[in-house]
Order: sequence, then C-alpha cells, then structure tokens
Amino acid sequence: MKKRVLDIIISVLGLTLTLPIIIICAVLIRLNMGKPVFYKQMRPGKDEVPFTLFKFRTMTNQQDLNGVLLPDELRKTRLGSFIRSTSIDELPQLFNVLKGDLSIVGPRPLLMEYLKLYNAKQRTRHAVKPGITGLAQIKGRNALSWEKKFKYDVWYVNNQTMKLDLYIILMTVIKVLLRKNVNAHNHATMYKFKGTK
Repeated sequence: MKKRVLDIIISVLGLTLTLPIIIICAVLIRLNMGKPVFYKQMRPGKDEVPFTLFKFRTMTNQQDLNGVLLPDELRKTRLGSFIRSTSIDELPQLFNVLKGDLSIVGPRPLLMEYLKLYNAKQRTRHAVKPGITGLAQIKGRNALSWEKKFKYDVWYVNNQTMKLDLYIILMTVIKVLLRKNVNAHNHATMYKFKGTK
C-alpha cells in the first residue's frame, strides 16, 4: 500500500514538472520522425500479465525492400539519440504508473518473447510489479550482461523495502543526469536476450 501511494505521488509530481518537456518532445518527434509520437508495446507485468508500455519513439520506421525494419543502428536519429541519452523517452511510462501497470521501482519489463527463455530463478522477477527503474539500472543499466541484470532483479524481489526504493530513485536521478550506461557496448540499445547457457 505504501509503495502504491509513493508511486502515485511521484508519478503525479513527475508529470506535472515535466509536462512542458513532454509537449516539446512530442512536437519535435512529430516534426522530425512523423507519426506515431509514442512507441507502444506489450510487455509482461506482475505475474506475467501483459500490459501496453508507453515510451517516446526514438527511431524511424525505415524498412528494407521486404518490409522488414532496418537494424536499430540505421534507424537512429540525432533527436532520438538525445531523447534516449537523457531518458526523456521514459517519461510517458509515468502514465503506466498512474494506471497501475508499473511501479516507479521494480525489475524493468522486458519483451514478451523472453518469457519462454527464462530459467526458474529468472522468472521470479515477475513476482512483483515491474518498474521504470530498478536495481539493475543503477548498477549498470545496458552496460550489464543479461545474467547480471537478472541477478539484481531477483535480489530486489527478495529484499525490497521502502528504504531501498528511495535509494534506487535517488541513484537513478544521479545516473540520468550523468547519462551513464544508456547503450550496451557496440549496440544502439541492448542486444537481445537469447537464454541462459
């Protein structure tokens, strides 16, 4: 209950303070990349129940001759790179928090296709509501290997407290201001998870 109250307070405050940034960003994306402004994708929530995640779009929709999207590296734009490096693309997820799909702090909601690849221990990351930020994000974000990310996620699930959540929120603000570990090495975002060997 306390966690939900904290989620509502922070999301309302965050949306209020960043509303001008959200509006400006939406206009710039519309002018530079066209429609849609928002990137929407199904992600697994608590107990693996799917929900629609909202983010600002940071790449074009360029496709090859077969209608397949080009690699991330070729669809990047200067505007999109800036939006990602400053984590502005994450701001629409505050609406997900208000809806109750997400918490401010929790394991990041990943792709639906990964569900069949988790081992039993990794799957426990879905025992709690996913979050905009989490322990893995402040420990290295996309610079971490998948195995290390999942290790931090599982540890969080088993050790979460209000004090830990507040610490993660504080460290997230610092990491965002420093723009650290946004992308994986030699990747525009993060390489795909293919299962644990």
